[in-house]
Amino acid sequence: MVVKVELDTIDLKILRELQKDGRMTNVELSERVGISAPPCLRRVRKLEENGIIKGYRAMLQASLLGYDLVAFCMVGLKQQSDSKLKAFAADMETRTLVRQAWMVSGETDFLLQCVAENLTVFQDFVIEDLTAVDNVDTVRTMLTIRQVKDAPVVQI
Repeated sequence: MVVKVELDTIDLKILRELQKDGRMTNVELSERVGISAPPCLRRVRKLEENGIIKGYRAMLQASLLGYDLVAFCMVGLKQQSDSKLKAFAADMETRTLVRQAWMVSGETDFLLQCVAENLTVFQDFVIEDLTAVDNVDTVRTMLTIRQVKDAPVVQI
């Protein structure tokens, strides 16, 4: 069971600022949220310990690194038992082209965000790897044209 953590306005300001720039110093963060550095650091550590802040990472420009294709795959499974769903999810953890995977409701069972160097690499993944996974019934793909929004996950 997930327990919702009570956050005050300072905690929310901290989260908002860190979503904008996770690399700022604690001193800069404390100035932005209006408290001194020591309590700010304690609050950040508590947010980390409670799992609200899962981690920090650099946001890379994939196309400048040679990854020009972003696509989505909608995957339907033959069987949706708990063990089959977990097995597919675990398999997707090992696939480097799959950057995000979501179990969804509706016509398909999983939605995968894939990033590849080019269309050929993505096609090979779908045809040779994804469709060969045990229990996969259908795979429908959507190629992206361009990203029009890239907001933080949570609006605070």
